[in-house]
Amino acid sequence: MSALSSLALIALAAPAALLGASHLKTRRLAREARHLVPPIGQFCNTVQGKIHYIDIGPRDAQPLVLIHGLSGQLQHFTYALAEDLAKDHRVIALDRPGCGYSTRNSDALARLPEQAKTLLDVLDQLEIQQPVLVGHSLGGAVSLAMALQAPEKIRGLALLAPLTHPSPQGAEAFKGLIVHTSVMRHLMAQTVAVPTAERTAAPVLQQIFAPEVCPDDFLIKAGGALGLRPESFVAASADASYLYPAIETQADRYAKELRTPGAILFGAEDAILAPQSQGKVMEIYGLGCEIAPDRGHMLPITAPELCIDFIRATLRDLPSA
Repeated sequence: MSALSSLALIALAAPAALLGASHLKTRRLAREARHLVPPIGQFCNTVQGKIHYIDIGPRDAQPLVLIHGLSGQLQHFTYALAEDLAKDHRVIALDRPGCGYSTRNSDALARLPEQAKTLLDVLDQLEIQQPVLVGHSLGGAVSLAMALQAPEKIRGLALLAPLTHPSPQGAEAFKGLIVHTSVMRHLMAQTVAVPTAERTAAPVLQQIFAPEVCPDDFLIKAGGALGLRPESFVAASADASYLYPAIETQADRYAKELRTPGAILFGAEDAILAPQSQGKVMEIYGLGCEIAPDRGHMLPITAPELCIDFIRATLRDLPSA
């Protein structure tokens, strides 16, 4: 049993004093995290919640919308990608609903179609026309959901190590996020989840970055410290818990409904998602897949130059807008 998967039992059985101490530690860690990584962008209000985003680069250039993965935030892209891409593109990097400094009004809005609906609403409000979606990991699944939901609004896809199909085994690092009741999810978030996340951060990050190394500045420059907040656990748990059956339903739609052009980049040594069953399989739907040797899952942080070259090459290959 993983560390987090036993938290529900602990939360039920722990004496009040232990839960009280955990709650106080959670509040302290969350306060420190918000101080270390404050919001850096603007907010867009939707009926599902508010979305935190940055909007940089020439307003009349091709827009790129950068969508992060599970337990992430927009700083995964501001870490090394956004500024370079903004030299000649309009770049919108955002916190997915519930993540970073974005909110969502219900845990059930974590479902892929609901996330897609929210982000499409944001793009409409910002008057972003014909964007290319750059989705990483779970952000890739959300990007595909957006392309299926509103194909006429999306010019193309440049996906980085995306989740595209069900992954029944899943990554060990994320298994403890599965909590199927909202009450228990929020109870854990306010008590045992954040102190446990602090204690297990090193081995979890090692697995997520493998075979590469998590950079020393990840917690601040890439926003990793924001994971030590109750709302971050709630968001990540809901994302993971509501992934099925949505991803199964979505994958079944690709053959008949996915018409948005683009490409995929994977690291050959990705320890989180399998390059063949998540990337190469998409070639039959028109999304070419490049597999980079010796690279892992966290490409936007560990291989920014590779990602930038891939995104620019994908843009060059897209049909004219």
